Amino acid sequence: MTALRPEREDLYGGAPYESYGSAPYETPVEAASYEPSLDPVSYEPAADPLSYEGAGDPVSYEGADEQVSYEPVADPAPYVPPLDDETVALRIPEPPAGAVGGESISASGASSASPATGSTSGGRAARRKAAKRRHGRHGGSSPELDPESEPAAEGSRPLSRVEARRQARARKASPGVVASRAIGEVFITTGVLMLLFVSYQLWWTNVRAHAQADKETSSLQDGWASGKRNPGAFAPGQGFAILHIPKLDVVVPIAEGVSNKKVLDRGMVGHYGEGALKTAMPDAKTGNFALAGHRNTHGEPFRYINRLTAGDPIVVETQDKYYVYKMASILPVTPPSNTSVIDPVPKGSGFTGPGRYITLTTCTPEFTSKYRMIVWGKMVEERPRSKGKPDALVQ
Repeated sequence: MTALRPEREDLYGGAPYESYGSAPYETPVEAASYEPSLDPVSYEPAADPLSYEGAGDPVSYEGADEQVSYEPVADPAPYVPPLDDETVALRIPEPPAGAVGGESISASGASSASPATGSTSGGRAARRKAAKRRHGRHGGSSPELDPESEPAAEGSRPLSRVEARRQARARKASPGVVASRAIGEVFITTGVLMLLFVSYQLWWTNVRAHAQADKETSSLQDGWASGKRNPGAFAPGQGFAILHIPKLDVVVPIAEGVSNKKVLDRGMVGHYGEGALKTAMPDAKTGNFALAGHRNTHGEPFRYINRLTAGDPIVVETQDKYYVYKMASILPVTPPSNTSVIDPVPKGSGFTGPGRYITLTTCTPEFTSKYRMIVWGKMVEERPRSKGKPDALVQ
């Protein structure tokens, strides 16, 4: 927009100032123009190209009838471009409350919309943050619809799918833990089985063997009382006598043979009466009556024969007689192959000639069968049952 300046009067004659021509001198004056600067925050009026120092003061001409003054045009309202949330250029900040159009804008009105409406005044970054709060990371589904995510604790941020999977993997046992658990279970099972086996060997076999031995003893005594049993040859595994060791409180039946299954494991003691190891019977005029028995398990009748001392009685009861022996000597350790200990005159016993002897053999050390322990005795009395029990059994 442009304007014409008024004509100026001549300083000397009062006539209007004229140029060399007849027409008055007219000088076009540019109105003050205001262009927005690069700074979107402030807008300053541009400088008047025809202004001079002190242009802001009113202009007066000496001698003029009236003074012509020029006042700077008022600064119009600054131009505010519309907000563009997607641009990355500079933005004009929002005007303070009550500064635009004379209207008062409250703080609540200038704030962003609530997250519930899904809109926000913070731009793209704020919308992304709001989306993360609503849906978790990377635009995942809401925790209410995600079957793999866990319900968050009250007042805490819901877990995203990645976080839920990470926590699930953390709770899952590693292969090393699984292997250690399996090995531990194997060890525990093995220990339980070993405990059961030991209990069976050390306790149950004794219970069962004692029951079988007691039954055989009662059967022998009942048969002798009824006269159904007669002295003579006995079949392998057949009971024919009863062994008493008063000092050890042992009362156990004697059966023919030394078979584990038929004789020894049933809690009885066996007579060496077969093959090359055949020995004499108690009623023989000379010879060695040799017996074998367990030291541990299966009734363990010979467990404490190492406690016998010289002179302790050993009694063999048959259908018609009692044979009383006195303990003579002991051989603590010998190989199982030393069969000379059951000879008619056993070697190492101290006996020098034929006689009526008894030999007790068992395993040693305890709970092993590596070696044999031998106890010998010599008969000192043969007593018919009609005369009653010998003194060794009465005391």
